Amino acid sequence: MVKMSNLSVFSGSSNPELAMEIAKCLGTGLGKLELRKFADGENYANYLESVRGKDIYLVQSTCSPQNDNLMELLIMIDAARRAAADTITCVIPYYGYGKQDRKANDREPITAKLVAKLLEAAGADTVLTMDLHADQLQGFFDIRADFLYASGPLTEYFMKKKLSDIIVVAPDVGSSKRARAYAKKFGAELAIVDKRRPKPNESEVVNLIGDAGGKTCLIVDDEINTGGTVVNAAEALIRNGAKEVYVMASHGVFASNAIERLEKSPVKEVIITNSIPYRGGSKKVTVVSIAKLFAGAIGAMHDKKSLAQILRGGK
Repeated sequence: MVKMSNLSVFSGSSNPELAMEIAKCLGTGLGKLELRKFADGENYANYLESVRGKDIYLVQSTCSPQNDNLMELLIMIDAARRAAADTITCVIPYYGYGKQDRKANDREPITAKLVAKLLEAAGADTVLTMDLHADQLQGFFDIRADFLYASGPLTEYFMKKKLSDIIVVAPDVGSSKRARAYAKKFGAELAIVDKRRPKPNESEVVNLIGDAGGKTCLIVDDEINTGGTVVNAAEALIRNGAKEVYVMASHGVFASNAIERLEKSPVKEVIITNSIPYRGGSKKVTVVSIAKLFAGAIGAMHDKKSLAQILRGGK
């Protein structure tokens, strides 16, 4: 049981439903915090209860609108630091700007690193996040940072289907490591879709490495953005004789016309977490909660216990 003394959970505007669920799993409620905008659009935050000497956890996914949610989080951190909070942990289920983790062209920024520096500069002590776009982002933080994996809750849901002849599919070479970990959990084979990107947010399947014939295919990725990658992969799998196709992703970004694209695709079901609030109406989409995963990590951190078991359980 988590020792609730000196622990307070506050929610930003991006995902209050998840924050409330996390607090409930911890056996507490959300702290009182006023968030609003001035007439000119500037963000404002005011803690309506004392945080002096407390360990506070700020739940805020930096999803769309990314700039508003990130700025709000920075202001929440600054307000807590000036109100003499003992420790400030940013609980960021979805880490926005995570895809900008390297210079692909000359004179480009590495925005994922910039965001990490901004969190530290604002006064955060720790960052707790989940399923970063690439593992190397872990080295971008100079403050303490812990990284969770959604594979535990996601595989638990999928295993209840008791499907046979499963093959796990990486929709591109970059996601093969993640897909291999899922394949190990399911005791399944691995296939890889070889793709190229003619331009940003567009992908084109070149080749399928593996045999999908007569198989139930599970495409695994860190996020679904425009949906192009997973839809193209699903179509390639069906062309190669797949029986049916499921998609599993930690983050449902669903930018542009992603939902419409998935609706028209051969994908049978799309399984995501609630790291980002899902507001779509597609019956193909199933949302799996990560509240217990984050509550377990927060409880262990607050009680100064090891996170190793939680991290191993999620991988």
